[in-house]
Amino acid sequence: MVSKLEIILNKVFSKKELLTEVKSWKSQNQKIIFTNGVFDLLHRGHIEYLAQAADCGDKFIVAINSDESVKRLGKGNNRPLQDENSRALIIAALAFVDGVVIFNDNTPFNLISEIIPEALIKGGDYDATCTDLTSKKYIIGSDIVKNNGGTVKVIQFVEGYSTTKIEEKIKIG
Repeated sequence: MVSKLEIILNKVFSKKELLTEVKSWKSQNQKIIFTNGVFDLLHRGHIEYLAQAADCGDKFIVAINSDESVKRLGKGNNRPLQDENSRALIIAALAFVDGVVIFNDNTPFNLISEIIPEALIKGGDYDATCTDLTSKKYIIGSDIVKNNGGTVKVIQFVEGYSTTKIEEKIKIG
């Protein structure tokens, strides 16, 4: 019998393993959904966002920024609060997530280029119609997805929930 922990751990893939899994899913006509993020302190906003993203297709992949990548994003000296393997395991524990991969690049562009998901999902600070590559609202990889017949969707944030707000609340006590 496979333990619950093994089931969760088996959803965390290396890039090579994930690409093999994606090939298998696509051969079974499964619609691949992709999102990415830091997901440092998992909160209600993350859960609602991820659950809605998962509803957009059959197999849901979440790419997690590596610790090095988070540092380069400039999220603060103390970030990430949790290491990349812990964050990946927590996301993999969500029943609606089918695969988790950690990426070290500044953006998930290379990963999206290799996976070519049918749907690319991002949070409310992005704009699915933005084509200005220099804009903060531009969704990296959206051109690849759209050029391959896929869709790009933005899911609005749940107001009042963010890792930064939780971090501030902890500091204030």
